[in-house]
Amino acid sequence: MEIKTKDCPCSNCSIRYADCCGRYLDGGAAIPTAEALMRARYTAYTLGRADYLLATWCHSTRPALLELANGPRSKWLGLEVRRHEQLDSDHAVVEFVARYKVNGRAHRLHEISRFVREAGQWFYVNGEII
Repeated sequence: MEIKTKDCPCSNCSIRYADCCGRYLDGGAAIPTAEALMRARYTAYTLGRADYLLATWCHSTRPALLELANGPRSKWLGLEVRRHEQLDSDHAVVEFVARYKVNGRAHRLHEISRFVREAGQWFYVNGEII
């Protein structure tokens, strides 16, 4: 079964991928909030979509290259958004915990991510790992 008919990896209430993050990753729909972008970026990690991750990374902090295929493959297990705080009209933070496995070993990524809206579009700036 292809991803478009499955539940979205972002763990957003069992919504189909095509109706959730797929509309951003595949359809080019505008991202309405920093939380929606964070969920879409998590989904992009699960799908190995470095192109989307780079395109939604703020130009001032974006790496030149993001090679997801190199190194051990991560298996993403779930996402929990703990907090979404709109600081002002163009700045927000999202605190989340992402669970994943590498070589069968479980890991947790707990991060407070910063986002900025430029020309009406949200971008990931950076994050603080907790």
